[in-house]
Amino acid sequence: MRIQRALISVSDKEGIVEFAQGLAAMGVEIISTGGTYAALKNGGIDVTPVQDITDFPECLGGRVKTLHPAVHGGILARRDVPEQMSELETLGIKPIDLVVVNLYPFGAAVAKEGITLEEALENIDIGGPTMIRAAAKNFPAVAVVVNPRRYPEILKALQDGEGALSMDLRRELALEAFGHTAQYDSLIYSYLARESGRLNLALASDQPGAAEFPAQGFIPMVMQQELRYGENPHQKAAFYRDIYPPADSLCRAEQLHGKELSFNNINDAAAAVEMAKVFREPAVVAVKHANPCGWAIADTLAEAYRKAYDGDPVSIFGGIIACNRAVDGETARQMAEIFLEVIVAPDFTDEALEILTQKKNLRLLRLEALANPPQDKWWDWKRVKGGWLVQEADLSEDTRDAWQVVTDTAPEEDAWKDLEFGWKTVKYVKSNAIVVAKDGMTLGVGAGQMNRLEAARIALRQAGEKAQGAILASDAFFPFDDVVKLAAEYKIKAIIQPGGSIRDKDSIAAANEAGIPMVFTQRRHFRH
Repeated sequence: MRIQRALISVSDKEGIVEFAQGLAAMGVEIISTGGTYAALKNGGIDVTPVQDITDFPECLGGRVKTLHPAVHGGILARRDVPEQMSELETLGIKPIDLVVVNLYPFGAAVAKEGITLEEALENIDIGGPTMIRAAAKNFPAVAVVVNPRRYPEILKALQDGEGALSMDLRRELALEAFGHTAQYDSLIYSYLARESGRLNLALASDQPGAAEFPAQGFIPMVMQQELRYGENPHQKAAFYRDIYPPADSLCRAEQLHGKELSFNNINDAAAAVEMAKVFREPAVVAVKHANPCGWAIADTLAEAYRKAYDGDPVSIFGGIIACNRAVDGETARQMAEIFLEVIVAPDFTDEALEILTQKKNLRLLRLEALANPPQDKWWDWKRVKGGWLVQEADLSEDTRDAWQVVTDTAPEEDAWKDLEFGWKTVKYVKSNAIVVAKDGMTLGVGAGQMNRLEAARIALRQAGEKAQGAILASDAFFPFDDVVKLAAEYKIKAIIQPGGSIRDKDSIAAANEAGIPMVFTQRRHFRH
């Protein structure tokens, strides 16, 4: 079916004059609106204003231009139904065979600082999505183009097809069009949800503090970059981001040096960023396979890095580093002594960059919000085949005031500081999780084990003699007293765990017998 009549109305005018010139050269009649009409007219193209078709002026400050039967009847009429084509003729409506539309840049508009709700609403396109959807619905007869990059391809296809486009191409264009409008609607949905103080997925509940999950959820996102491969070289992969990522998201990081991030780099760096935000003191965390292998706080970043390194000098090799302070020269010199994959920090001094950029395979990422991360809420999504698990992110701030000493003796003050550090860090270790810590640094980490005793063995064995006088933290309760007894062998000075097992009394008795103070936090922190 030859294309004889096209309606063009675009916000992004890149290449539109050349495209319309190509259509006109093939004898296609062109209808247009507003700014697009002016651009085409200035380009020397014979173009008909849409009001000549509708016999009705644009009104309400441009809010109503194409919402008219003369437009939508021409788009939606089925060419294979004689009654509909006869009705068009009776109504004096001519068919429209090609719709070229892209939408007001709502996302760019609302990204501007200080934009008001009124301004945002004025950037919501109504007529454009309606024409796109109408044309895409009728793709067996009508072609719809929303992507300016496809103009040369469409012109060539028209030339090769003697003015017609194949059914396969029209179907492909319709699919792209529905994706365009779906993405556009999700932009608006996400903005209004954020503007109203709600999370993108959840609606406000009648019950204070509760989240009501709607029957349908949305995951609005755009591609950040295609990746060389996934977790393994034989897997294709890409990185998508939220439409409005928070300031402290890895998506907002600026890469200063090094080759492209890999799938595993991004996964580990995102985990490291979340960990780096936990402490207000200068903190450094080293991550391998989304688990911390070294984590420390200190008075300076250089000292924090040294402690994080000493916590596991083997595992940190080839790791991902995240810092909550700008990397200075002293810290950079230490970092440059070993092979690291990625360093994420709020900034890097000139001296640090001079040192670290000598290592060509090291990626340096600047994420300014790591210095003062926002206290925002977000949803944690986990993909399962055919569905999603959605939960509130585990952002709870557990305080010592809510904890309970369950043994005959209480921890000494220096032990309390280590317990608080250990409890903050074990939360970010894959379950079953055990952390051994002392003096603001991890000494041993047992992650992702099928039983808690084995996790404790790994952490304590890694700490070795340093475990004496350290604390042991567990992300969930002890089902048996075996972990306490093992901790006693290593001369652990205090234990922190949620409590809540039906066998708590056994663990408490073992701790009392060994003289180890034990604290229950009343809260579990599984991380699967």
